[in-house]
Order: sequence, then C-alpha cells, then structure tokens
Amino acid sequence: MRTVQLNAEFVVVGGGLSGMAAAVAAAREGVRTILVHDRSVPGGNASSEVRMWVCGAHGENRRETGLIEEILLENLARNPDRNFSIWDSVLYGFLKREPNLTTLLDTVCLEADIRGKRICRIRCYSSPSQTWYEITAPLFSDCSGDSILATLAGAEMRYGRESRMEFGESIAPLEADRCTMGMSCLLQVRETDEPHDYTPPPWARRFTDDSAFRFRSPQLEPLQNFWWIEFGGDGDALHDTEKLREELLAVAFGAWDYLKNHPDNAGKYRNWALEWVGFLPGKRESNRCVGDYLLNQNDVRAGGHFPDIIAYGGWPMDDHCPGGFRTPEVEPTIFHPAPSPFGIPYRCVYSVNIENLFFAGRNISVTHTAMSSCRVMATCALLGQAVGTAAALAVRYRCAPRAVGQQHIGELQQLLMRDDCFLPGLRYTPPVLTREAALCANCGDPSGLRGGLNRAFDGVDEAWRAAPGAMAEYRWETPRPLAGCRLVFDSDLNRQEKNIVAVRFLDTPRVALPETLVRRFRLEYEDAAGNWREIGTFDNEQRLRKLTFEVIAAALRLTILETGSGREERIFAWDVC
Repeated sequence: MRTVQLNAEFVVVGGGLSGMAAAVAAAREGVRTILVHDRSVPGGNASSEVRMWVCGAHGENRRETGLIEEILLENLARNPDRNFSIWDSVLYGFLKREPNLTTLLDTVCLEADIRGKRICRIRCYSSPSQTWYEITAPLFSDCSGDSILATLAGAEMRYGRESRMEFGESIAPLEADRCTMGMSCLLQVRETDEPHDYTPPPWARRFTDDSAFRFRSPQLEPLQNFWWIEFGGDGDALHDTEKLREELLAVAFGAWDYLKNHPDNAGKYRNWALEWVGFLPGKRESNRCVGDYLLNQNDVRAGGHFPDIIAYGGWPMDDHCPGGFRTPEVEPTIFHPAPSPFGIPYRCVYSVNIENLFFAGRNISVTHTAMSSCRVMATCALLGQAVGTAAALAVRYRCAPRAVGQQHIGELQQLLMRDDCFLPGLRYTPPVLTREAALCANCGDPSGLRGGLNRAFDGVDEAWRAAPGAMAEYRWETPRPLAGCRLVFDSDLNRQEKNIVAVRFLDTPRVALPETLVRRFRLEYEDAAGNWREIGTFDNEQRLRKLTFEVIAAALRLTILETGSGREERIFAWDVC
C-alpha cells in the first residue's frame, strides 16, 4: 500500500448532488478543492446505483437553477432517451472539467485529526488502488448524507424526531424518539413487444394477495418507481443498512413476481421485463448536523424569511412512516403542506462547534419535520452551491464559516444570484458598467435585462422578449474596457420532465432541450473609432452563459439569431463587466 499526501484549500466529503455542487462552486471561484466520494460514480441517490429522480420545489417558475439546472440541461441535450450510463457520464464530466478540482472516487473517509475545534487533516482509503490519502486543508464540508466526517470530528449532531413541545411543531410526535424515514431499493422495468417470463429468486418474498400493498400502488404508471419499498425508520438507519438491504431486495423481487405472475394481475404485464433493481439502498434520513440555527416546521410554514437566506425549498414536508413496508395498514407517507418557496438560512450549513466544518444535503441543521422537505436533491444541490461559494469567500477573507455569515452575507448572496441561484425576496445587483450604460433595443422593453430578478416570479415578469433578429445594445459616454458578460436565458422553469425513467412504456417520449432557450446569438462591440467588430457567434444549450473577452468598447450589442421555437422568447438578464 502507498500513502499520498494532498493539500487543498477546501475538501468536500461526499459526492452526491450537494457535494458535487459544493466542490464545483468552490473550484470555479479559484479555490483548490478536493472531492472525496466513496462510490465509483458521483451523484449519490441520483446516480445509476440508486436511480432516484431529482425532485425539488413545486409551483409556477419554482424550478431550481444554478449548477443543478446546468447539469439537467446538459442531460437533456446529450441524453434524450434518459440512459443511465450517459447520465453518469454527465455527472462525471461535470466534475472532471474543473481544473481546480481533484476528484477521488471509491475513496472512504476513515479518520479526522482534530486540533482544538478545527479539523486539520482527514485520512481516506481507496480500495481499488490500495492507497491511503492524507489530506490537509483549512476548510471542510460534510456532504456525505450520513455525516461521516462530522461524526469523526465530534461535531454536534441530532438523530431521530424531536418532540412536539421542543419547537412547537404540530406534525412532530408527542415524545422525542429515534425514528427516522427509511431507505429504499428502487426498480426499473420496460414494456416490450413480446412476452417475458420471470422466475423470482428463491429468497424473494412471496405475496399471496394485495394486502401488503394497501395504500401503495404496485401497478405500473409513468411516475412509479416503487419508492414505497422502504424499511429502516423504526430501527437503526446507519448500522443496520446491510440487514435492511436483504429485506428490501426480497420485497423488490417479490413485488415484481406479484405483478408478473400472480393471478390477480392475469397476464396484465406479460410483455414487461424487469430491467434493473438497485442493490444500494437510497437513504432518506440519518444523522443531522447542528449549526447556529435549526430550521423547523414553523419556519418552513412561515416561508423562511431570513436575512441570511442562501437557498430555498418548496417540496412538501414529506414525512415517511418509520415502519415503512412493515406497516401496510398505515399510509407510507404524509405530504404535509409547505409553501413554495421557503427560505433556508446560512446559519444552517456550518457547525456550531467545529469551526471549519460546513455541511450540505440532507444532513443540514434542521429538525426532522423541516428535513422531510429540505432533503430532496434539487434543494440539496442549492445548499451545496451555497456552501461551495461560502467556502470561496472564507478562503478569500481567511475567515471561518461563521464569519462569512456575520461579515460577508450580502456578498455571498450576490455571488449566488450572479450564478443564477434564485433567492426569494432578493435581487441581483448588476456590475457598475451595466448600470452606467444606456440600454436600448430594436424591439420591446429591454430594461429587465439589468433588473436583477432573473426569472418570472409571483406574477412579475421583467424579461426582454426577443425573436430571431432582435438586438439590444449597451452604450457608454466614453469607450470602456470590457472583460465579459453574463446572460440568463429562459429554460422553461415550469417543465415537468424527470431526469430518469423508472417505468418505460413503448411510447415513452424522448426528451429535448426546452424550446424557450435561445439557441444561437452574436456579440459585437463598437471600438473607439466607431467601427463595429464581432466578438463571436455562440451556440447555446444552457440557461446561464458567462463569456469572457477583452475589448475597449463604446458600445456592446447582443443579437438573437435563433431560438428553440423559432419565435419570440424571453431573456432574463444580460450584464457586462
């Protein structure tokens, strides 16, 4: 075996969507970052090993943007059939193209060296390469879901459900307990044009009637993925994982046997084939870290109007029954209402007692009831992006995570909104060069391009509407040096497609980039002598585009050349720096 010494400015443990977003956000801000992930593919519960679709906020124009939208749009462009190997490659490529990011896959964090109240080094092991990594850094983030780094570091944590009295949460149990939501092994099945037989393994559970499926729907529907095959909430969601996997797999293969072979279904699914069963349980809840604030049910219901907002949620408080599949007489989950959006404060993403530890994902500082909403992966990705951006500020100002919130929260919020993370109640402030210029267009009202809202929200829509051939122009009184620009296009934040297909019918449609996107545009500038020169013509498949260039310009012109629909579409932002 060998030992490799590594040094970084920021280390992220856990490569699910929250950890990926944290690592990439920091790396793009110039921070030397290392991501440690214990599986062969990144993505966590969204990866091909678990295959849970990416869920998030409900409601009109509530879809999460920023890095998670970048990933999902790339998947639409590259993966119209929603093939999971291609999806894995999208996630892998998202990490590998960042020059400031080192990714260590199949690498487990096993030890943490603590000095005072700080982590100074972690020790990790890669089984495939028989290599130990000793990694030092001033800042760390636990995005592992089960909070392995926080556990090793002695961070304050919570497990289980709080009592109703502790925070006055009406949907919490009367007494505190050690119950959590359970874990699931999902299925994927496919309809074909010919019969398929199925013989269950001898250890599969046999169902003689549908009594075990009460309140559950074992039938095949477009949004079925068998999430209700769930165990572990009434036991130990950490240490009993292997035992629970056996029980989950027995039910998973047995449920398919019931659908295929039981007389109750009378050959209904004769042409259907079992395509995949997840052998890695997807977990919903275990350890939760404690920060300077614990978000609770009442904060969620009130809309989370925090001055230090850094992300938002909008999924219902989706509180699964701890007994899971063992309790067929009880509904598998209760969807308690939650507003969409509700704000999540910065004080929930750093440790109350370990000075240089962030966290993002389902293990942030929340009560069980609030976690039942915050845990979904699109929300977790927003939290990860906020943590990575905050880490970049902590590196820049040589300060601890807590100090970022105390001294630099406004800058953090502006950086997040610059990177297309929506923060309800706040507006992005464009650069001075944008605000000082005269703005005009050959059609419509372009003023919203620098209004800072960057999406339609609650009836307010300030976007510039532009068809192919439309032009907008910034002009300054004297020529100015320009370093680049930022554009936010319309990626249809009401679209409903899932990043995966669990039940694939013969007529399951392919997916594609939204027609609302601008697909091609041109940038030109007027030089000091009054001559117009082209910066470039750009194809586009993303919502957020940042372009760098160095010119001395009296004016800058944007021309829309092509939209996905061929018609007029919205452009939410164009600013110049």
